[in-house]
Amino acid sequence: MNDPYETTETHLKRLLGRALNSFELPDATVERLDSALAHASSLHSSHHSGTLDRATYRHAFLLSDGSSLVLWELVHSSGPDILEQHELYTEEAEVRLAASRLPAGFPGFADAGDPDEPAERERPGPFGTVPGLSGPPGALPGIDAEVALLAGVMATPPAALPRMYVPDNSADHARRVLRRAENMDRPGEETAGLLRSAFAHHITQVFARQCQVAGKDAGFTLYEHAFLLLDGAEVSLWEVEHTATPDGRHMCEVYEAEHTAREAMELRARVR
Repeated sequence: MNDPYETTETHLKRLLGRALNSFELPDATVERLDSALAHASSLHSSHHSGTLDRATYRHAFLLSDGSSLVLWELVHSSGPDILEQHELYTEEAEVRLAASRLPAGFPGFADAGDPDEPAERERPGPFGTVPGLSGPPGALPGIDAEVALLAGVMATPPAALPRMYVPDNSADHARRVLRRAENMDRPGEETAGLLRSAFAHHITQVFARQCQVAGKDAGFTLYEHAFLLLDGAEVSLWEVEHTATPDGRHMCEVYEAEHTAREAMELRARVR
């Protein structure tokens, strides 16, 4: 972890050199790290199972102007013969999001709730009842019980938590969220233009669930990225992370409204 014989410059080069996504770090962050004088690393969380080894590390740097900067590192491998993969992020919320994309799902990052709670299945969603998904799972002709369960859980939004906006290169964060979206109906240039004036943001994990869809494992996570603009307005992006793809790969979709994001999850749960 902390090698007493390793200089901060060497430590930083090693971090950036082994990270698969180092090119995604903001230029301003990399420039600030050029003035790092000292560093300290610590294990933040870890998960080990038969299918996945995962750990997150917090790397703090003291800069020449007296300020500090933190990088979050995700280290993971999916088997004894698989080489470790390294990823770097500037925010704890982003390293959590990256961990949720791993094949083993969301251990330690989300409380999936009780899948056998009937009240969760019977409540309509905020955008109305989805055709064919409003009754008990056993009574739905032609639809997997797991799909109905997923739709039922999604229909019950959690209690809202107060937002705590953090000014932390928020315009660049918005740009990266929009850049990784793969859906054709993602927010366009008008929304991107508005978010260029974002100076603070707050990330909330709204929903997370692993389930069987058409006989295959699939994971769904919904995040709200709320941005505070210079004129006092608030704009949210709703990000869906899922593995309901033909080859099981991870996919990111971004929407302007929560109900649109939830409808997209329901569609993905029914059609693969």
